[in-house]
Amino acid sequence: MSKKSPYFWLTKPAIVSASLLLATSAIASEPVSGSGSATNENASINSILNQVEEYNPINLSQGGDDPLQRVNSVNQLRDVRPTDWAYTALQNLAERHGCLLAYPNGEYRGNRAMTRYEFAAGLDACLEQIQRQLANLDTGVSRSDLEALQRLQEEFAGELTVLRRRVDALEVRTAELEANQFSTTTKLFGESIFALVAADGGSATNADANGEFALGTRTRLNFDTSFSGQDLLRTRLQVATLDSFAQNNTFTPEGDLMFNAGLDQDGDTTFRLSSLLYSTNLGDKTRIAFIANAGAVNDFASTVVPMDGDGGSGAVSRFGTRPPIYNLVSGSGVGLTYDAGKAELSLGYLAGNDNLGRSVGSPLPQNGLFDGPYGAIAQLVFKPVDGLKVGLTYVNAYNKDTQTGSIFATPVSSIGFTTSTNAYGLQFGYETADMPVKLGGWLGYTDSNIKDSGLDGDMAAWNWAVTLGVDAGPPGSQLGLIVGMEPKVTSSDGALAGLEDSDTSLHIEGFYEYQLSNNISVTPAFVWLTAPDHNSNNDDLVIGTLRTTFRF
Repeated sequence: MSKKSPYFWLTKPAIVSASLLLATSAIASEPVSGSGSATNENASINSILNQVEEYNPINLSQGGDDPLQRVNSVNQLRDVRPTDWAYTALQNLAERHGCLLAYPNGEYRGNRAMTRYEFAAGLDACLEQIQRQLANLDTGVSRSDLEALQRLQEEFAGELTVLRRRVDALEVRTAELEANQFSTTTKLFGESIFALVAADGGSATNADANGEFALGTRTRLNFDTSFSGQDLLRTRLQVATLDSFAQNNTFTPEGDLMFNAGLDQDGDTTFRLSSLLYSTNLGDKTRIAFIANAGAVNDFASTVVPMDGDGGSGAVSRFGTRPPIYNLVSGSGVGLTYDAGKAELSLGYLAGNDNLGRSVGSPLPQNGLFDGPYGAIAQLVFKPVDGLKVGLTYVNAYNKDTQTGSIFATPVSSIGFTTSTNAYGLQFGYETADMPVKLGGWLGYTDSNIKDSGLDGDMAAWNWAVTLGVDAGPPGSQLGLIVGMEPKVTSSDGALAGLEDSDTSLHIEGFYEYQLSNNISVTPAFVWLTAPDHNSNNDDLVIGTLRTTFRF
């Protein structure tokens, strides 16, 4: 019978690591004669072992009273040679019971002795294999096999104990590393919207809206980085080429689309930094977000209603996407949410820019983080049953508008007044994974105090909406309907007396979002405004769009 290598019994990586660490430590300290290359090789081995031991010192006394003693030379160990009884006995057991393996290249190096620890590693592998056979009532294990095993265990009891202690220690360290190891990663999430749009009917100036078709796009590139697996650094680049309808067609914030360049703005083809934030957990229930640029409420808090897809999915209009009260809070600042399970508390403060030239980035008076335009929010969301959310929201804002509703209802953007606003909202949303219907709605009230150029006056505005979504067609597809009233000034006094909106305009929005694949959806949609700008002298206005969204 040819002599087989002892190394092919080492069937478990953890045991191999432990045995080689002990064996090589002894070999590395043995005096070596010969060429300089052998000396360099041993020096390299010693360097690697020193790094391992510095990183992961193992207590060799773990699990017992007698620690393993370090030796200075391999001559202090009695090797097991191919001619020894123990070697032959274990080799026979290994061949009979299938607990031997070759090197990766298929070689069997059977002409070399091995240390007692290497031999013990092979013995342990065969012990486990025979134990499995006995547990399965395998009749192939003979009395002579058991007697040989018993004798081998007695002769190598000390080495087996040490190896098992070291394996236990290595497994503990490995589990700890796997639980805590995380490498910094950055992932790219992209979204591109192609939208064909047109408007037809009356505008806020009682003139016809331009009925020409326009093609616009909005592309977002989100670079999401995590340093610990529990945090998020988001850098977003965005380009939006679609002009605002309020700027050139309808001349009212009503019905403006969520994926255009922004209220009263023209599109361009330049990528801009549209979001920069860092969020992380504070304990098990609190998450905080630090927002450096172009933040919004949905960066740190729930907007409750199920139609909020931020323009890429769900509703197509700014009003239909989320309650107008949330648009009062935008810019740079901080927000946090505490989730207690059945209830959720969100607080936030964001400072931004306005169309009067004030900027969060300016150190001049009436500018900056605390002396310029800002929005502060406090929101409590109740979740009494699965899928149901009810939100109570308060916002205090300075020189901020809801970006929806009539010209009078947006005094900062449309008229240029300096405004202080208190706003209150009630929202609800209901959707579950096993229910094909999604319900939502809100009621909002804003009280704005205007102090500008000697003017002093108040105005109050109301808005409301109900939303319905129904799953229809391929998974991810849905029919959506939104009916509501965009912000309407219902009363005013002081210097603003008489600036109430005279009539009521309804916002009726419908869409069908068809999911072509996991990454592509096509959405035909319309927005119908009766009496645009809450003025019955204006003809009804219909805005149509065909939105195609690509995600990658």
